[in-house]
Amino acid sequence: MEEGNPFRIDGRRALITGAGGGIGRALVETFAAAGAAVIAADRDRTLMEPLACEHRVAFDLADRGAIHAAIADLEAASLMPDIFVSNAGFARAETLSDTDEDSWAAEMQVNLTGAYQLARPLVENMARRGGGSVVFISSVNALAHFGNPAYSAAKAGLVALARSIAVERGAAGVRANVVCPGSVRTGAWERRLKQSPDLLDKLAPHYPLGRLVTPAEVARAALFLASDAASGITGAVVPVDAGLTAGNLRFVREVLGS
Repeated sequence: MEEGNPFRIDGRRALITGAGGGIGRALVETFAAAGAAVIAADRDRTLMEPLACEHRVAFDLADRGAIHAAIADLEAASLMPDIFVSNAGFARAETLSDTDEDSWAAEMQVNLTGAYQLARPLVENMARRGGGSVVFISSVNALAHFGNPAYSAAKAGLVALARSIAVERGAAGVRANVVCPGSVRTGAWERRLKQSPDLLDKLAPHYPLGRLVTPAEVARAALFLASDAASGITGAVVPVDAGLTAGNLRFVREVLGS
């Protein structure tokens, strides 16, 4: 990219959680290519070994003490980020019938509470330094119900958290936005498709673009929101979902089209 391009983030440090996963690896690659010094974070250090990044930090978002220790280590090493991409997350219980108190607690802790426990001190540090950017990787599950009740509630909570940061820390120069991916063609989906080769044929009619989105498409949306190209955008929610939440394509085809 040319010098002065607002999509560049040269000289900025970006902390990316869930860095060892499919979307996480794309985020690390995309942010590094745009000039950021990337701090990769994941609970499994071995997943981060292949990543080209400035620093790696391993901790579990289910462990409050580990989160606080990781932040303290970053601060002691003068590695507090200018950009925070909260990407780590997981889903376990697929339906309301599957959701019990244990699965609810586990999914809320990692997907929402842990994200908050990490975001709050990072945001306050950004505010003291005069600004920064936060991007939460949420889900279309935050916008409509597609299963996974606990995961969906947590991801909807990230939208509310981003808006609170946008409103209450905007005057300090901190922006916060949300990317809501639909089904993303990561390793997890590849395994599903291998087990059920006809699954893609069932999925495609729900998506106006007729396909799943890629990790790189999610990462590029996050980069845009983190960069100066989005300097006037805060508290926004951007679906990256091949059109899934734009409307019900299957209804149009099967009900109106008939």
